[in-house]
Amino acid sequence: MDFAGERETMVTNQIAARGDFDRAVLDAMRAVPREKFVPDILASRAYDDRPLPIGEDQTISQPFVVAYMIEAAKIGKDSRVLEVGAGSGYAAAVIGQIAAQVFGMERHRTLAEAARNRMAELGYGNVHILDGDGSKGLPEEAPFDVIIVSAGGEDIPEALCDQLADGGRLVIPVGPHHLAQDLLKLTKRGDEFERESLGGVRFVPLVEG
Repeated sequence: MDFAGERETMVTNQIAARGDFDRAVLDAMRAVPREKFVPDILASRAYDDRPLPIGEDQTISQPFVVAYMIEAAKIGKDSRVLEVGAGSGYAAAVIGQIAAQVFGMERHRTLAEAARNRMAELGYGNVHILDGDGSKGLPEEAPFDVIIVSAGGEDIPEALCDQLADGGRLVIPVGPHHLAQDLLKLTKRGDEFERESLGGVRFVPLVEG
């Protein structure tokens, strides 16, 4: 397959046509070979406008949703980013095209190990995948300029709020996993948080503890 052509069509038709995206986000989506982040049997469907299964009852998110969350987070070239629920590592890899450092947390060890191998294979040295409970954040690397949560929970983990830098952004789907969740953006201002709803989404559950 012409994966480069499929990738360009994805960016043009699925993302750029649906909103006003920063060039850095579009270029990052163009740069990362999504086919490398899905099971081999699904490689031909890597650029479909939908989520795909990656094992362990987890999914790789729809391309538009990945781009939309990254756009909302306003990631800069000096940003340090934590992604909770890294899965195959795709979103972390895209973020790594923009940010200085990315730390991806994935609770399923087999997925985390596979994601680490992909980062090494693709030469993404600024993307670090760790296995563990992402709902607790990564305090040893905090504070973060951005935290993106790629799994839905009924509450916002306090640990993630605590690990944001002042002015930092948390993008997280909130709501029951069997229903559509509300994608929220929280911006930290001292001890307060500005809260913005970004629309309805549906993610796999965020498992805590």
